[in-house]
Amino acid sequence: MNPRSDIHDRLALSLREARKARGLSLDAVAKLSGVSRSMVSQIERGESSPTVATLWNLTQALQVDFAGLLEAKPVPGIDVTRASAAPVIEGRGQGVRIRILSPAEAVGEHEVYDLTFAVGGALISEAHSPGCREHLTVIDGVLRVVSGPDDSLLAAGDTARYPADRPHAISAVEGAARAILIVQDS
Repeated sequence: MNPRSDIHDRLALSLREARKARGLSLDAVAKLSGVSRSMVSQIERGESSPTVATLWNLTQALQVDFAGLLEAKPVPGIDVTRASAAPVIEGRGQGVRIRILSPAEAVGEHEVYDLTFAVGGALISEAHSPGCREHLTVIDGVLRVVSGPDDSLLAAGDTARYPADRPHAISAVEGAARAILIVQDS
């Protein structure tokens, strides 16, 4: 790999990570920095060689260290979150425990949850953003999935894919149950 492409790759990765860590969209970074959305996108993909002034504006908007942008960061071969350290969402649903399995930077794009339902437990959700879909795989027990007017029973090993941009619910039917839920935002 030549040094130029390595620098572009590190710069692209650093800026993209900084933007996602702050939960900002490309549009938000463009507004904060004065750099066009298309230019921010090209820089994040490593397709553009930004000027020092452009980089300065982006680092100020993202509140990152200008000098540290090009430092090589060690990437772990295996990123482990121990079961006891996985965050749990409280106060959602009734009789359901929701453990977050996906990394924080995936929020709003591709989220993964471990759902544990007590007897009679239910997770009732309002419509998510347009085009959002959920993929539910039952590990143990029986779950009922309702998405708008559609309704289906799932047993261990079954997977349901359904629109989540309308009211939807998951509930334990015959005792306790456990499932993995993937939420994909469009």
